[in-house]
Amino acid sequence: MQNRVLLVEDDDELRELLARYLSGQGFTVREAANGEDGLALALGQHCDIVVLDIMLPDISGLEVLRELRAETHLPVVLLTARGDEMDRIVGLEVGADDYIPKPCNPRELVARLQAILRRVAWDQKAVVKTEKQFGDLRIEVDHRRIYQNDEPLDLTATEYEVLQVLLAHAGSVVRKSDLMQWALGRRLEAFDRTLDMHISNLRKKLGSDDPPRIETVRGLGYSYRVPE
Repeated sequence: MQNRVLLVEDDDELRELLARYLSGQGFTVREAANGEDGLALALGQHCDIVVLDIMLPDISGLEVLRELRAETHLPVVLLTARGDEMDRIVGLEVGADDYIPKPCNPRELVARLQAILRRVAWDQKAVVKTEKQFGDLRIEVDHRRIYQNDEPLDLTATEYEVLQVLLAHAGSVVRKSDLMQWALGRRLEAFDRTLDMHISNLRKKLGSDDPPRIETVRGLGYSYRVPE
């Protein structure tokens, strides 16, 4: 079965180029030239993953992302202007799973999409019916859900991956390079703050513990501390 990607991009030439390339790589592609149409298609469950441009003619890609996150955990990769770090930071804070700057290399875009989809598919195929408990957190692996004090945490697909890796190594340090590879499916590159932003979002959603339950080990990575 082909993976379905929704491409939301108002630049007709770029959208058509990416659509042709993605189709040639085995994706079923749906297209939208504005945010309103893209949001409707995404909420209508017409795709498995969304490629979303931030600069759209009607409503911004960030607003589309906010609307999506209020309704679904559908994976989203943002297309951002090269060098505009603030858009990337805000996008990750709102709930994007990854981003890629424009003009983008179609081959790199495919690699990012496949990495995210592999992680989601692997978790969905896991036949693990037992629950795992880590202090006040409980993981239902078969449902890809994490609960805190029996209340579901509102996590994106990538936030779920990052947290479940940290929980699997609770009490130990997970190197940033390993966490990037295991949770995001790609190598850590210099000046890439994607992982840092996902950690920041997780800390906010987990609450204000002192010291924080996700601890930064300077020069190494991160460690999850199970609250007593």
